Amino acid sequence: MERLQNILAHAGVASRRKSAEIIAEGRVTVDGVVVVEPGLKLDPSAVSIKIDGRLLESQEKKRTVVLYKPVGVLSTMSDPFGGKTVTSFVNVPERLVPVGRLDKDSEGLLLMSNDGDLVNRLTHPRYEHRKTYIVKVAGRWSEDKLELLRSPITLDDGYTIRPVPVKVIRQWDNNTRLLEFVLTEGRKRQIRKMCNAAHLVVLSLKRVAVGSFFLPKDLAPGSWRDLSQDEIEKLFI
Repeated sequence: MERLQNILAHAGVASRRKSAEIIAEGRVTVDGVVVVEPGLKLDPSAVSIKIDGRLLESQEKKRTVVLYKPVGVLSTMSDPFGGKTVTSFVNVPERLVPVGRLDKDSEGLLLMSNDGDLVNRLTHPRYEHRKTYIVKVAGRWSEDKLELLRSPITLDDGYTIRPVPVKVIRQWDNNTRLLEFVLTEGRKRQIRKMCNAAHLVVLSLKRVAVGSFFLPKDLAPGSWRDLSQDEIEKLFI
């Protein structure tokens, strides 16, 4: 048996103190009945606990989906300024959170999950999961710029990134090129900052793969689907 506020805290809802406040506000139900006593002792495996009508994450069936995030959409659960977020597209009973970041001006593969182990595996720096991006850039080109992009670069926050595999996969006559970047660090807006250091303008940026999992070709911007168990297992490799 465990106190209700501790059950919420252990599930990652909030600190024990904040969980107690959430319970006292009448936002928690146990088997459909509102409970306002934070110290109520329960067996979490024997009851259904909901917060604001949603099943407690630790009691939810694990679910992971892939979304083709469109440009102009935030990779967050909500936005205080009313911006469009990924929850506008993935409306499911489970509380799925974005796995990592994909900035507003970028598009492509975004995983969303309630599987804490998977989220940690794909976002913790020690696992160095590969993420592949296709980036269209404009600007005068030279092989020196390619070497710069492949070299350690000190970003504006003072952090020096490790060398990154970068290759040219297509080029046009109007000083535009399509580049492939493979990152394992994933600093905020890293590719855009790298291109800025090389005096290149980013015209489009698309994430196409996480590890060996590629953005499904049949997904259009704004569409999503569940991952199969085989696909999820490959993400742990």
